[in-house]
Formats: sequence, structure tokens, C-alpha cells
Amino acid sequence: MDEHRPPTLEPLDQHNARLQANVRPADWVNPKPNGRYNLVAIGAGAAGLVSAAGAAGLGARVAIIERGMMGGDCLNVGCVPSKGIISAARVAATVRNGSDFGLVGAERVTADFGLGMERMRRLRADISEVDAAARFRDLGIDVFLGEATFTGPDRLRVGDRELHFSRAVIATGARAAAPPIPGLDQVPYLTNETVFSLTELPRRLGIIGAGPIGCEMAQSFARFGSDVHLVEAMHGVLPREEPDAGEIVREALDRDGVKLRCCGKDLRIEKRDDGIHMIVESHGEKYDIVVDQLLVSVGRAPNVDGLGLEAAGVNYDAKKGVTVDDRLRTSNKRIFAAGDICSRYQFTHAADFMARIVIQNALFFGRKKVSALTIPWCTYTSPELAHVGLYPEAAEQGVEIDTFTQKLEEVDRAILEGETEGFVRVHVAKGSDRIVGATIVAANAGDLIGTLSLAMTRKIGLGAIASTILPYPTQGEAIRKVGDQYNRTKLTPTVKRLFDHWLAWNRGARRRQQGIEERR
Repeated sequence: MDEHRPPTLEPLDQHNARLQANVRPADWVNPKPNGRYNLVAIGAGAAGLVSAAGAAGLGARVAIIERGMMGGDCLNVGCVPSKGIISAARVAATVRNGSDFGLVGAERVTADFGLGMERMRRLRADISEVDAAARFRDLGIDVFLGEATFTGPDRLRVGDRELHFSRAVIATGARAAAPPIPGLDQVPYLTNETVFSLTELPRRLGIIGAGPIGCEMAQSFARFGSDVHLVEAMHGVLPREEPDAGEIVREALDRDGVKLRCCGKDLRIEKRDDGIHMIVESHGEKYDIVVDQLLVSVGRAPNVDGLGLEAAGVNYDAKKGVTVDDRLRTSNKRIFAAGDICSRYQFTHAADFMARIVIQNALFFGRKKVSALTIPWCTYTSPELAHVGLYPEAAEQGVEIDTFTQKLEEVDRAILEGETEGFVRVHVAKGSDRIVGATIVAANAGDLIGTLSLAMTRKIGLGAIASTILPYPTQGEAIRKVGDQYNRTKLTPTVKRLFDHWLAWNRGARRRQQGIEERR
């Protein structure tokens, strides 16, 4: 990429023009390097931006380098645009299903995909001001737009500028990478990097991969009116999550009209006059599915190309990314890495907290470990599916657990909202109330999981959660009810016998007292 040529945004309407002016201004002039930097961040996604802003706020001399657009995947082609589309599609579905709430004619409501996408672009441009190149320059950070290449263990080059550093953090992230599917390279297809440029709704949409992106987009496009076909190699959807949790999401997708072909075998793609053919075997039957657009939502590759990591003495793997230790140090102790480039937790919030570790360990001789982080995640379907910590399979890894589940159909707020599908499930270390994992399937699971993440981080037991008073009625009551379930397990047979003896004695004492009073 020409360092002075901004990436193309489509469509180039007023909203994308405003986005581009913030995150990749066409008239940007790279500054002259300002001596040796305390920290250089390569990549201006979440990890790079947090590293740079945090270090600069502490008085460090900082530079940040971005070859694409400031804000990285999250702002431009990930979390922000996807949630913008999901929210628009969710409102459309809520209105269409409004007859149960007294809305007349709601089922005839249609959604305008073009307007939904324009809304997303407008909101994305609004949010982009936080990640703007000018804002980071105003924070005292030298912002360089262009390709960064290490030329030695403590220096790198951006265009005709050479930067020297005491410490650096590689935060270049990852990109969509298509799997080796026969015929895929012969047809045009969408990824998360291009799907948000659409302005017209595909009449027939094929999606490969029923992970978080695939499920979110399948449901959203179906709600807008696309005929969506979802192909997954494994069973069901969200195959990494607890099976009954994934099944609830699958049923929701089915109600929205998504056609799932799971346990898919021998998938191949062909381009013909009538469209793109997805030919696959699912559960013993062969399908020839014709679509107008194809979205590939599986496969990620770390952005290690062109960085000159060999010159810097940084070990890496072309598939797994940069190699780091538990303190996020690379094989070159001057250089750290954070975010998708080095972690299996490819989430914006994970990159954020990894960057905080980098600041402490790189600049202040800290000894913080990434393994100490408690990282939750959420798939933003309707209902949402959120998880933190261990799964039930932990028992196979030598961790014995007890599990408590509260169904939403027994939670008053969920009943009143008409959102009774789902549950709160908490795993505790066997014989204690120490929370080691949780799964929530609910309308606001992403918000609810925060309570359990906090409990795990601060070592608050499930029993203590049960004693917390919550407003009534709320969805959070489901978590408290799980705590009640745990507390009831402490009523052992021995304790129950003691209670019975005490209550019997108490009843007898009251009768004796009444007899004395009557004789008086």
C-alpha cells in the first residue's frame, strides 16, 4: 500500500467521507521522528491505541503507526458496524412480532436495508472521532500513516522516516482468511472486511461458518428479508459453546428463516449463470444451494507479513502469529505484542486489557501476566450467548465442578418481556462457591455476564451473590436465583436434623409458655 494513499471506503457518502477524514485523512503528513521513543505501537487497533494513549498519558514519548485506518477492525469492519446492523435488524424483528404486545398490523412491517446500512455508517463515523488521527496527535503522540518495517532490534522504518525505540508493541491484529474450499477462489465473496460496504440487500445469501460472525449476520440479513443459507462443518451452531446454549440460538435462527446445513461435508463452490452454487452434503443428504452473494465467516490470519520480524529478532508463526510469553514479551525483550496478533482471545476488550499489561511490563518493569485475565465474550444474536471461564469439560482436565442452572422461564422480568428462552448457568469449584465459569443465554447476556466476570475477578463467591439485593423485576434476578440454588445445597441432612430439633423444641417452648399464661 502507498503510505499516502488512503484505503477505499464504499460507498463514499458523507458518512464514510467523515470516517475517512478521521481515521485516514488524505492530507496527513507524517511527523519527523522525535528522538528515541519510549514506546512505539505498530497498529492502531484497540491494542495499539490503548498502549499509545496510556503510555503518553503517563508522560512517555510515544509514536503509533498504522498502514490502514485508525481504529482497526473493531471500528471499521468489526464490532461497531456489525452491532449497528444487528440493532437495526433486531428492531425490525421486534416490531414484526409485536402482535403479541397489542400492535395491529405489525407483521406487515418491512425493513429498508439501505437505510439500515446508512444508519450504521453515520453512527460509525460518529464513533470514529475517538480513534481519529488528529485526536491522538493532540494527545502528544506522533502518528505515522504507512507501512512499518523493522530494520533492527530497536528501530524501524515508515516510508522515509526511521524511528528508534526503547520499547515497541506489535499490535497489527489479524485479517479474514478464506479456508481451502474447492472453487471458492473462482467466485467473488464477502468477508467481514467487505460485507459492511453493501448498500442493497442480497435476495439470496450464503454464509460459510456458523461461528459468532456467521450467526450474527445470518440472523440479521434474514430479518431484513434475505433468503439465508448457513453452512457449518460441525454440528449445530456456535459449536464451541455449551450444546444446549447453542441449540437455543439455532432455534432462534430457524424461526427467523435461516436455513442451516450443519455437519457439512465435501463443500464446493461453483459459479454458474443463475448464481453461486454451494454444493454440500449435510446429514446424509446432498444439497445444491444457489445464492446471489456469499459471505465467508471462517478463517483468520495474523498480520505478520512485511513487518521485517526477522530483522527485529522476533519469533512468529505464519498461522498463529507473534510468539509471546505470559508477560506478552516476544523473543526480543525490547518488543512486546498484544491483541489478535498473538492471542487466541480475538476480542476488542481482550486487546484493551492486554495493552494495559504491556504498558506496565514494558515501561515500569511490571510482572503482570495475561493468564491472570478473566475474559468474557458474547455472540450478539437474539438471544445473546455469553460465556466466561471454564466449560463443563473442565472435569476432563482435572477440575471438578458443580453446576447450577436457572431457566429464564422462571424469572418474572423475562416472562413479562416475552423473552423466556435461555438460562443462566454457573460453574463453581466442587464443594465451594468459587465461580470458575458461566454461560448465559438471554436477551442481554452480554451485560449480565459482567456480574459473574466481576465475581470471578474479585473472588466473590456465588453465595455472596445470593445475598445481594436487586431491584425487582430485573433479568439479573436470574443470577441471584442461581446463588439461592447454591445456598440450598448447604442444607445438608445433618444441618436439616439440627434445624428440625431446634424448631420442634421452639414449638414446645411456645406451648409451655402459653400454658403458664393460661393458668395465671
